[in-house]
Amino acid sequence: MHTGERKSLTSLCGEWLLFRSGILSHHSEVYTVSWIRVRRRLAPVGAAAAALSMVGPLVPVAAAQDSSPQVLRVALVQEIDHLNPFTASFSSSAMIGRFSWEFLTLPSSEDATPTGGVAESWEASEDKLTWTFTIREGMTWSDGEPVTAEDAAFTFNKIMSDAKAAEANGSYVENFDEVTAADEHTLVIETKEPQASMTALDVPIVPEHVWSDIDDMHDPVTDSVDVVGVGSGPFLIAEYRPNELVRMTANEDYWRGAPAYDELHFIKFENADAAVNALRNGEVDFINRLTQAQFDSLQNEDGIETNQSSGRRYRELLMNPGAQNAEGDEIGDGHPALRDVEVRRAIAMAIDPKVLVDKVLGGYGEMPGSLVPPIYEDFHYQPGDDVRYEFDPAAANALLDEAGYERGPDGIRVDPDGNRLEFRLTGRASEDYAQRASDYLVSWLKDIGIAVTKNLVSDNEVDETTSSGHYDLAFSGWGTNPDPDYILAKQTCAALPASSGSSSSNAFFCDETYDKLYAQQSAELDPAKRAELVREAQARYYEMVPSYVLGYDMVLEAYRSDRFTGFVQQPEGEGQIMEQTGYWGFYGAKPVEGAAGDDSGLSAGVWVALGAGALALVAVGGTVVARRRSSTDDRE
Repeated sequence: MHTGERKSLTSLCGEWLLFRSGILSHHSEVYTVSWIRVRRRLAPVGAAAAALSMVGPLVPVAAAQDSSPQVLRVALVQEIDHLNPFTASFSSSAMIGRFSWEFLTLPSSEDATPTGGVAESWEASEDKLTWTFTIREGMTWSDGEPVTAEDAAFTFNKIMSDAKAAEANGSYVENFDEVTAADEHTLVIETKEPQASMTALDVPIVPEHVWSDIDDMHDPVTDSVDVVGVGSGPFLIAEYRPNELVRMTANEDYWRGAPAYDELHFIKFENADAAVNALRNGEVDFINRLTQAQFDSLQNEDGIETNQSSGRRYRELLMNPGAQNAEGDEIGDGHPALRDVEVRRAIAMAIDPKVLVDKVLGGYGEMPGSLVPPIYEDFHYQPGDDVRYEFDPAAANALLDEAGYERGPDGIRVDPDGNRLEFRLTGRASEDYAQRASDYLVSWLKDIGIAVTKNLVSDNEVDETTSSGHYDLAFSGWGTNPDPDYILAKQTCAALPASSGSSSSNAFFCDETYDKLYAQQSAELDPAKRAELVREAQARYYEMVPSYVLGYDMVLEAYRSDRFTGFVQQPEGEGQIMEQTGYWGFYGAKPVEGAAGDDSGLSAGVWVALGAGALALVAVGGTVVARRRSSTDDRE
């Protein structure tokens, strides 16, 4: 371009609207302009003339990338709740933490057996009550300070002594008696009882010299780059824009060796369709949690590879059993009828999980058992025919009749106190599964005399309502680890929240029989005996049904094979890339030789698709103004 090179912002927005209407193609040079320049140079709010004078020339992305750093751009549909590793509970947040801070040990990429991280070796005493970890020599924090046993001791003691610091990982230390640093390279952990998960402590080790100054783990400063930017992992947090972007830079001093590219970006999208379009257009390089239709549509596309594997996540329907905090005080506003286990069992019998797997997941899922997915076959519980909740509306109706829930004139049942069985069903508006599965749930439960009102809201609102007990029914799901202790601990009485709104508990389940089984499996070091106890604990959970597992998603992923290669699967060669328990997938990725770099990771389509908090450009009477989208408090 020459005289026409500098376009007005009004013109740019008009061309975007033309693209959205289909008049301009995906590959139009106008569309593939480096729109990030517009955002960088746009005055926050001001005269159109000022904004127009600051807009740079239209530069095709490929041209802008020639001398830019190599950036792997990952689409996120799920929001980030916290970057603070002590309070982060969402899988997306925990994943970023794994890149930032090493664990003592972590599951290997080959077969998920323990491999060294901050600790290079470890051993247990003869009575299995004392574990000694040798801290890796020469390992440093990104600010140059050495990583020592004092950092590890501080991390565990902080979780042990501060309820807020225990929200994400408190279950790992409940059995700890004392944690000390014998010297800079020797960490000693003494436990009250033998603990089978000592080589599977998924706790990010943080630098004491940074985090010891934090008094309140709920202080917003704990999510700031000044605090979370000092790490020891393969990537370091360099920028955080809530609901928009987490930008990470390669740690050149990482002890395993620096990554093969410069930056790793996690870019937030409002929905999966927008993220898929961005992948097609080359605006992002990787996306996961694809629907069946999206996955099928991406197969055999030029420049795109797909990956399918068994997953470590389960989907569930939470049924508020009477939420309470750790002191036993009732919290939230769950429907009182759900405290009756017979009502919860009737709901389970009214649900057809095969339909959800076949129709909603498009066959890319596995039928449910309990909390541990089939990928971990030693610990997976599959109920027998005599106890399984089969899809049987007639039996569900009979159970409710017998329990005294009579139908009213409109067919909706009432409890003995006259309360209608009318439940709210909470789910993520951004999630295809919740949108489609909710329609089935409404229909199935109506057949047994239960009215259901859909409440599909932002990710943050789902998290707020479920963690505070302000729900009746809710779609949820968790990723499980190779060692089952973490997910089992989430269901214990000890996991009940210290206060309304903390995320310690999963389903507000508190049952003496379950707790005994959990404690027994935790202390059992014989693998076969422990596996049996793990299955027994899940059987008790299944019987009491505070939540009902709906199925296990297959992992459906896709990436730009024309830009990156070498993604590591876990298990190696056949497993998942992104939804894993380590950082191997992205750490092992390498740029394709000759592929262009990326100056920002954000192009026109990505910027417009970003979630709440992004600037929307609006033409008013020929004048362009900038305004912030109105939104509710979108915390995940």
